[in-house]
Amino acid sequence: MDWKQLLCPKREYQSPAFNPNDIRSEFRKDYHRIIGSASFRRLQDKAQVYPLRRGDFVRTRLTHSMEVSSFAGSIGDTVFRRLIEENKAGVDEIVRENCCDILECAGLVHDIGNPPFGHFGEFAIRDWFKENLPKLEFCGKPAESLLSEQMKADFLNFEGNAQALRVLTRLHLLMYPGHGMNLTYALLNTIIKYPVSSTAIDKKSGDIRTKKMGYFYSEKDLFEEITENTGARCFRCPLTFILESADDLAYKTADIEDAAVKGYVSYNLLMDELRGERYKSMCRTEGEAKTLEDALTSLQKSHSTARDFNMRDPELKAIQRWIVKLQSSLVYSCSDAFCEQYDKIMAGDMKTELFENSPARVLMTALGDIAYRYAFRSDDIVKSELSESAAMKLLLDKITAAALRFDTPDERIYDRDLAGVLSENYLDLCRHSCENAPQSLQCYFRLLFATDCISGMTDSYAADFYRRLSGLEA
Repeated sequence: MDWKQLLCPKREYQSPAFNPNDIRSEFRKDYHRIIGSASFRRLQDKAQVYPLRRGDFVRTRLTHSMEVSSFAGSIGDTVFRRLIEENKAGVDEIVRENCCDILECAGLVHDIGNPPFGHFGEFAIRDWFKENLPKLEFCGKPAESLLSEQMKADFLNFEGNAQALRVLTRLHLLMYPGHGMNLTYALLNTIIKYPVSSTAIDKKSGDIRTKKMGYFYSEKDLFEEITENTGARCFRCPLTFILESADDLAYKTADIEDAAVKGYVSYNLLMDELRGERYKSMCRTEGEAKTLEDALTSLQKSHSTARDFNMRDPELKAIQRWIVKLQSSLVYSCSDAFCEQYDKIMAGDMKTELFENSPARVLMTALGDIAYRYAFRSDDIVKSELSESAAMKLLLDKITAAALRFDTPDERIYDRDLAGVLSENYLDLCRHSCENAPQSLQCYFRLLFATDCISGMTDSYAADFYRRLSGLEA
């Protein structure tokens, strides 16, 4: 792979309009399209981890995405300045600037396809289809008999990553109907974290590319068009490694801070965990052990500083100050890993994420593990997941039934009315996709209409719609 082709400015729809006074690069234009979109704004009402409550401090999908954008741009800037200093072929200031713009854009939209209720929403959709797909019918025929293996696998392995590509290229209909936001191929390729279909998932391969699906059958031709033009083809775009690491860095540090604010994680608990044998035993190199020890020392210093300045709640302030310093050091750890693995990445031979090849590997594992054990499995979150499960089940029951029946001989008034109050844009796209299509594709696009509608809902809208469908609210 080479940067000249990877930074492909092509768009699916080539607008004939040209403004000679617009001096922005194609990738800065992408940034402004994203910032001004309703799809991006909806992220403010989608949970990152903790259920959203009025006046709460914790991150939403929007604030998380902004943090990822910032980290991705910083890592990219550090990486490409170093590559220029090392005189890497094909890397210059223009490449650095364009890559940073793309990474900032990719950070903003990497979660734009995620359904309501955090990652639990994805699990709920997958579980619902595993239980209900064998029971579904379309025009009197079992849906399973109509759908191809990939079509079925799309729903059984539903992913926000694949839905993001669909939102950006199909569902956002304001500017370019049928082409989404009409973003550059370089940006779209960057957000495709897993360049395989739902039938090519192989979690045991040892290759991160096949861990999950990256696109739906409906976007198969577009995926091939994008990756052919960028030259990435079946490999990961190099910038995707930076995007993924920025995402990991953002959520693993932020989850600890949010957990501390919520009272799930304390200063003393963090100290005990980081100095314990659980993580020390995971260290394979002196560098990993030193990084873990340095993090522990930094946390102690932050606590001493908070106490010296007589700060209110010095333990919480110590954690928050520590998180900021930790994020800065992790940016450099990630940048080092990318530069050290640069040749493997460009050759398509890199099979693991960047932090797996960094002295920060065990520290990153520790942050995720602590947040999971003490916060994600807390009573508050488990109770929320139980109520969210009921909401997602009813929404999928009702909306999928309506999607398979409207405009068919089996249509009921309820199905027609329910389909009519869902997204008008999504309904028009579904009808257009089904026009003159064989029954197998009609069934598939109708099921996509259901998942499109539910994925597009914010947390509060999904909860309100659930109450209305349940008869709990007029």
